[in-house]
Amino acid sequence: MSSIEELITGTAVGIKASDGVVLAAEKRVAYGFTMFSRSGKKVFKVNDNIGIASIGILADMQVLTKIAKAYMSLYALDTKTRPSIRSAAKLLSYVLFANRVLPYFVEVLVGGVDDEGPHLFIMDSLGSLIEDDYAAVGTGTKLAIAILESNYKPSMTVKEARELAIKAINQSISRDPVSGDGIDILTITGNGSAEETIPLQPLRL
Repeated sequence: MSSIEELITGTAVGIKASDGVVLAAEKRVAYGFTMFSRSGKKVFKVNDNIGIASIGILADMQVLTKIAKAYMSLYALDTKTRPSIRSAAKLLSYVLFANRVLPYFVEVLVGGVDDEGPHLFIMDSLGSLIEDDYAAVGTGTKLAIAILESNYKPSMTVKEARELAIKAINQSISRDPVSGDGIDILTITGNGSAEETIPLQPLRL
């Protein structure tokens, strides 16, 4: 059986800005050092104010996203209000912990904007939950987090956070053999969300 390290590959980052949240991930799908696809999607929109970025087994990411979408939609229909980012993060945390014996092989970032402002949460495959201003998960974490720590400012805008996320992912792609092939980005503000895909860019230090 493959080790967890061989299954939870790739790089994703999340950044909380003054006016929103940016989630980004590279597109390579690999198990161990075997590449299966150059067009994997690891950033998902849950609703207009909540998003998920994840690394690991693609099927597990997709299942967790479907669970989040279903429960957040039910919450909105029942209460006539949009769910908080914390409620979405706690839901996924419970799901991950409940399946700890046969775990989802993922690491997850949940971010978005609610009535309290922007929020970013980080989870491991067992559901441990931490809120932070910025984060990186996956095999390229050490490379990406160095860029985030050197350049992050709490006052930065979503536009600035987007550029920083691209720089951090590019840094991980440059050295991590199981990260690469482009970047998916989800930008969330109080006015809604926007998704985009950009091609692989040369590293700019």
